[in-house]
Amino acid sequence: MFFNGYSYHGGTFEQSYRCYPASFIEKPQIESGDKIIMPPSALDRLASLHIDYPMLFELSNDDANRVSHCGVLEFIAEEGLIYMPYWMMENMLLHEGDIVRVKNVTLPKGKYVKLQPHTKDFLDISNPKAILETTLRNYSCLTTGDSIMVAYNNKKYYIDIVETKPSHAISIIETDCEVDFAPPLDYIEPERPAVSGTGKAAAQAEEAPVETEPKFNPFTGVGRRLDGRPGNPESSTVSSSISRDKQPAVATKSESSAAPGSSSQSTNRKSQGKLVFGSNNRPPKETQKEPAKESKQKEPEKEEPKFQAFSGKKYSLRG
Repeated sequence: MFFNGYSYHGGTFEQSYRCYPASFIEKPQIESGDKIIMPPSALDRLASLHIDYPMLFELSNDDANRVSHCGVLEFIAEEGLIYMPYWMMENMLLHEGDIVRVKNVTLPKGKYVKLQPHTKDFLDISNPKAILETTLRNYSCLTTGDSIMVAYNNKKYYIDIVETKPSHAISIIETDCEVDFAPPLDYIEPERPAVSGTGKAAAQAEEAPVETEPKFNPFTGVGRRLDGRPGNPESSTVSSSISRDKQPAVATKSESSAAPGSSSQSTNRKSQGKLVFGSNNRPPKETQKEPAKESKQKEPEKEEPKFQAFSGKKYSLRG
């Protein structure tokens, strides 16, 4: 026999009771799970109907149109009364002494459940997975839309049941269930700073000089003298660049008038010990003859005596 998607074996148990929180019976352990305390007459009725174990029940608040599911812990309540966890009464919008309808059901074993903590504090626990596994051992079933309570370190954490599979209500007794977490209700994603149009232009302007490659500048090295004396590298580079860039243009305009001046400048530069590249002035003949004379004088000094065999003295053993 099927009713509202659930199957009932051997008949149906359905009864209305007045509900009260667990504090009325001095059973604080009820608050850490989803089990209720029912009267002994309910046990007799369930036994006569041959209800399968575990015994699971559907709780309905017809006034608020709220439905949840639970298990049973004991059958020691007064007749006509049941005792429930206070967090379950809050979920169903029940107050002390309100009427709640109890019906036995059979729920499928859960395969998947998605949870959503109310606050980020639950994620700050050192090992929330282990705490959740320990807490869910006291639960017999989960219903989509409910909010369960997890007590840890003298603090209560509320967690919403966002989704359950394969049904909107599942049994978690002796089953392997995959658990997924949604972001907490009070979680706020950090806002990324918006880049304005002027900010983008300024950023591009700053990146522009970095992307430009340095231009090639010829004759920017350090000049060295052939005679080994220290020279002025700055003046040599400047003079070399000026002589290449400016001297040819000046020479084409007035070659005849610049001849005596250029000869005096070349002698001054040579007297200062600088190398001038690109000048059109030729050195005088005397300067060309002097190296030739020096080379002729140095030639006989470089000649070495030839080797002559058997040119030593003769000695006799007789003395």
